[in-house]
Amino acid sequence: MSVSVILASQSRPRRNLLVQSGILPTIRVSHVDEPQALRDEAARRGLPGVDALTPADQVAALAAAKARVVAATYEQTAAAARRATGELVVSRPLEDGFGTVSQVLPIREALRNHEGMLASPAGPLVIGCDSMFEIDGHVYGKPHTPQVAHERLRSMRGASGVLWTGHTVVDLASGREASRTSRAVVRFADFSDADIDRYVASGEPLEVAGCFTLEGLGGPFIESIEGDPSGIIGLSLPTVRALVAELGIDWTDLWNLVGEGTVRPGVSLDTADPSADGEPPSEEAKDNVHQPGDGWVDCPCGHRHWGHNGASGVLLARRDPTTGRITDVLLQHRALWSAEGGTWGAPGGATADGESPLEGALRESFEEANIRPEDIDVVGAYLESHGAWGYTTVFAFEKPGHTVIPQANDDESLEVRWIPLESVQDLTLLTAMRNDWDGFVARLTRISRSLLK
Repeated sequence: MSVSVILASQSRPRRNLLVQSGILPTIRVSHVDEPQALRDEAARRGLPGVDALTPADQVAALAAAKARVVAATYEQTAAAARRATGELVVSRPLEDGFGTVSQVLPIREALRNHEGMLASPAGPLVIGCDSMFEIDGHVYGKPHTPQVAHERLRSMRGASGVLWTGHTVVDLASGREASRTSRAVVRFADFSDADIDRYVASGEPLEVAGCFTLEGLGGPFIESIEGDPSGIIGLSLPTVRALVAELGIDWTDLWNLVGEGTVRPGVSLDTADPSADGEPPSEEAKDNVHQPGDGWVDCPCGHRHWGHNGASGVLLARRDPTTGRITDVLLQHRALWSAEGGTWGAPGGATADGESPLEGALRESFEEANIRPEDIDVVGAYLESHGAWGYTTVFAFEKPGHTVIPQANDDESLEVRWIPLESVQDLTLLTAMRNDWDGFVARLTRISRSLLK
């Protein structure tokens, strides 16, 4: 049995720990309002305020909040998939020519052939983590500014502190969750003022809990650790393994980088989405990391396509509820470093391992454009199948009474916004979108009018 892992964090060190352990996770950022989550936890416990929470209480509450928010998003994605109506139209242009239709089937029938991640008997597992550093009775998160970093590092030299890391694992198949907090004592060297100045100037300590790293430039200034070293990096592997076991799942079932007795090649700790021509990624792309399903496919059509499992996206339309007229569509202005950067298209991307194309489209459209699955109705889909690779465009409308507010949630977009339908022709569209645009508009119009009957 293979169980997928979703990491509710964009922390590269946490992701790298899992990769080094044979697990390539899907990254899903929670966007939790952390101060509010702590206020809620204090209120739940009947405490006068956040200051009454211990560091262990705080990291536990934040880890649970992050895991639960991401788990809820996946449940909303599954609900949107279950509500899907209409037909899946399949085109096989390499066999029948572009513009032809090879197959039409109810979208519910297509889903039965590939129910996706949430149909698994176990998992996916959502892992939420949070860390805080305590020294001399004070709790520190990320310093954010050089001035604060200087002050903290001066107080830390030659001293010891405790790194608290909260962990929550949620099994989406059963709804069960397990939580535990790890603790490690860190002793620092008596580093000099010059060391501090240069370390702060590097930028590394500004956005890490406690103002230091074990795996980076700060490592040489740590003299000893009492406890689990991986907890210092932000995810205690022994703790998470124990939580997974508590949920009745073997840790080795999470391995997706290990097969036939060897580690699968091709995934490094620092990979990023390459540019359209396969050249090394630009500076803007270097913060991206490979996720399950990422990678180029050499297609019989003569082009290279992104996504080992294919790719998908959501073409969201706004309609006049009285006339059924399509008034606007939500489009993404693609980042310059991406394939066909600078063009406009529907937000989407590679389908992750274990996902259905519909799940992948809903996930990607939220990550890239803030299209929340609970705010839309899926009304059909179009698959352009090249055999070894395919792209599924999912058609959707805003649900009655709901409004989708576009927002670029990652760096893959220059902007995302509603475009009046008549203005789309003035944009430079992604090649595939340009080729299919007239057909897409015609189909959306037919579907919208049919809903008036």
